[in-house]
Amino acid sequence: MSRLTRELRRMWRGEQGALPRFLAGLTLPPSLLFRAGAAVRNGLYDRALLPVHSGSIPVVSVGNLAVGGTGKTPISSWLVTTLADAGWSPALVTRAYGEDEILLHRRWNPEVPVLRAPRRIDGVREAVRIGRDVVVVDDGFQHRALARDLDLVLISPSHPLSSRLLPRGPLREPMGSLSRADLVLVTAKGPAQLTPARAMVEALSQMGVGRRIALFPFEVGRWQTLDGTPANRPAGPPLAVASVAEPEGFLRLVTDRVDGSAPSLLTFRDHYEYGPADLRHIRRESGGRWIATTEKDAVKLIAFREQLPETRVLPLTPAPPEGLGQWILSRLGRKAAEREKA
Repeated sequence: MSRLTRELRRMWRGEQGALPRFLAGLTLPPSLLFRAGAAVRNGLYDRALLPVHSGSIPVVSVGNLAVGGTGKTPISSWLVTTLADAGWSPALVTRAYGEDEILLHRRWNPEVPVLRAPRRIDGVREAVRIGRDVVVVDDGFQHRALARDLDLVLISPSHPLSSRLLPRGPLREPMGSLSRADLVLVTAKGPAQLTPARAMVEALSQMGVGRRIALFPFEVGRWQTLDGTPANRPAGPPLAVASVAEPEGFLRLVTDRVDGSAPSLLTFRDHYEYGPADLRHIRRESGGRWIATTEKDAVKLIAFREQLPETRVLPLTPAPPEGLGQWILSRLGRKAAEREKA
């Protein structure tokens, strides 16, 4: 991760320092332009001046208000599993900014089609063509050209509740846009985020944004090999390797689950595609230590397993609040019944 990226994230978190203050001033004009563009675009959709395309099957969107780090890919996968277990035949539609997202979905739900579609309506139509009866759209909140039957929006406590839009802050659109959501889920990745996540649920409730707000925690799973097989953790501190939106959060999770000296962190940009030179860099940085990495990195690093030191994966498992799956299924069932009557 570049120093500029680190400093931008420090600025987003409201940390002090000369460089974050300088960047805050420097990014103010483009942030104001971004806000104006988002306002115009949303206004055109709100007034039905831009077209919205509807599919012939129910559509559920799982999206973000801020960029990255909220857990939308595993929650999309959990939702696909929930639908399949209830007798639906789901497909997952994604723009897929990185190949890792598609690889993860195929690992977690190998029987469910994963359709890449920059125009999400094209993915919905393809799902209908291959006989699917419901679509989950991964990262669809800002894709307003597609009508959806249920809009789930995720927020992380690592993103402060502020009015700052990109690039001055992490938000893709203002907080008021949460009023479009059917459900706002505040995600908590591990025990350390539970308290700030609960505080964020309370703050959002007091702000009156969103129709329904709930806490969605993740549990830290057991160590695995790169192919997902359960395995014991090697002795000693590892080198944590991550190409995710919030690598520091992953480092905290690893630190809580190793003995002795704290692990060090080697980061790459989000969705990074590893090559031979990166593997040499990882081996040099490891200095004989074992590697701890994320599931998102595991699906890319598995092709290089023979070139890596001993490597373990620390997964995060969705732990949805009681009744959430049934609430979603009930809403979709009503929507499907309304379609049949129309």
